[in-house]
Amino acid sequence: MSSFNESGAAHGGDSECLPEVDEDHHPAGTELFSGDCGTLSLETRRALVQLLQGPAIDGRRHSKLWQVLLREEKVLRQHLHNLFLELVVDYDQSVAFTRQVVAESVDIPVLLRKAPLTFIESALVVFLRQRLTQADAAGDRAVVSSAEIYEYLSVFEKDRNQDHARFERQMENAVEKVKKLSLLHKIRGGEDRFEVSPTLKLLFPAEEIDALAKTYRALATEQVGGGEVATGAETDSESAPRPDDDADEQEAQ
Repeated sequence: MSSFNESGAAHGGDSECLPEVDEDHHPAGTELFSGDCGTLSLETRRALVQLLQGPAIDGRRHSKLWQVLLREEKVLRQHLHNLFLELVVDYDQSVAFTRQVVAESVDIPVLLRKAPLTFIESALVVFLRQRLTQADAAGDRAVVSSAEIYEYLSVFEKDRNQDHARFERQMENAVEKVKKLSLLHKIRGGEDRFEVSPTLKLLFPAEEIDALAKTYRALATEQVGGGEVATGAETDSESAPRPDDDADEQEAQ
């Protein structure tokens, strides 16, 4: 399966780099601490750090950093290229993130960490991605409650009479994982209601979700003895992860 950091949906593919800067050149006002040799302003450095920490700069949640990114995009792109990272920007969604540069002619060291997802975590990502698609079509924010999440995931429980508490912990851990990846944000005063981050649409393209959705629909039907679970359009999928897998091949970066 593909990894989270792969996306062909975003803009910003063409790189515009700045000319080389003399190492002795130190722009006025960029020295932030004793012995500072950096050439970037404080706000530009903060934008760079956010991109490196990940998973993204979200224009709605990081409005100031988003404006910095738009203004300093060429500079940020140059510095990321020095680390073998590509800056991906979707101006329509107001989201930007980094992904690993891939070049067959160069032995590139990998900087970005990958986080493997368990079966339940992957199922949750499929659910959230589809909610985001539905909300986009309706022109609304993608909002989901804890109850809806647990109801969706509950169909993947193998046997309610065998260690139900363990399965509940797996569901809770899945929610915490996507929150940690900043793919799900708590709504203030929302009483366990969350908004799905638009970043998920870039990190997980629709065609991959469609393939995974068919797999999870088949497994869910298996679990409930022939019942239907609405998980999206059907497309071919060569292999199916199992509900008792500790982790499948899906990875987040």
